Amino acid sequence: MIEPLLKVQNLARHFGSASAPVRAVDDVSFEIANGETLGLVGESGCGKTSLVRTLLKLGPATSGSALLDGVDITTASGRRLHELRRKMQVVFQDPYQSLNPRMRVDRLISEPWALHPGVLPKSNWREETVKLLESVGLRAEHADRYPSEFSGGQRQRLGIARALALNPTLLVCDEPVSALDVSVQAQVINLLAGLRRERNLAMLFVAHDLAVVRHVSDRVMVMYLGKIIETGPKQSIFSAAAHPYTQALMSAVPTPDPRRRGQYKRIVLQGDLPSPANPPSGCRFRTRCWKATSICEEQEPALTARTEAPGLLTACHHADPESPTRSLAREPEPMSTMAR
Repeated sequence: MIEPLLKVQNLARHFGSASAPVRAVDDVSFEIANGETLGLVGESGCGKTSLVRTLLKLGPATSGSALLDGVDITTASGRRLHELRRKMQVVFQDPYQSLNPRMRVDRLISEPWALHPGVLPKSNWREETVKLLESVGLRAEHADRYPSEFSGGQRQRLGIARALALNPTLLVCDEPVSALDVSVQAQVINLLAGLRRERNLAMLFVAHDLAVVRHVSDRVMVMYLGKIIETGPKQSIFSAAAHPYTQALMSAVPTPDPRRRGQYKRIVLQGDLPSPANPPSGCRFRTRCWKATSICEEQEPALTARTEAPGLLTACHHADPESPTRSLAREPEPMSTMAR
């Protein structure tokens, strides 16, 4: 049995007082294998960024564990945490805020080597910087420029190059294309997919765009109000999603073919996302779900294997693969079309 690169078990991140905690991440478990991309989707406020920050040890975990190569990130400190951070790097959401405007590109990219002495001799920094720039589609002369001289897509490429400087095994991408134009999104997504194959990178790819997640991921997790409510291989999620929330997300994805737009029913959820400080009893989605019954109020559903799709786990008392929405399993790949 091959151990996963990242193994997260019952991870929780709560804010506020112990008597009235905000449960941003609540009992989340998942694994990522070497070279695998796991997509994490959910609407704003569901806890995606809190989960990412906890995994990167940018905030303390309330409970649970997250093992990277067998070492628990949540309890690591000092030298051990410093060594772990060589193995996990992050591509941030906003390329305009994540790069220091006072640093030239060569210094931005070489900063990880300065923070981790011994990884690369200083005499090789310039040569390796040029290699990294070229690997993300930029040129050697860009090393002498400042971030303000680049477009948003180019800045995100710089962020990716910096994240690869320490040759990590896990790359965490926190909505890396949401701040970019649609045409530029395709270029960055295809770049990340190519780098993953070349370097055998494991990736946690966070997004709210299902079309993007479908293009780049091997497996998908759907998060709602701090909980994972459905997860499985990409094909199972997009062909046989059984949770009403996942079905609602899929119904919102635009259909590129105008001849097919009238074939699918759009599911419009009623109400707002409840507060994580006071989540509903039982199923957290029940206050917005058209299938909710008394059992949903009384009993929280567990992630349960679905027989109709390999590897699919759904947390719903009334899970139904016969979705009133379209299946995205045979839709054309949006990213490959846009990148031409």
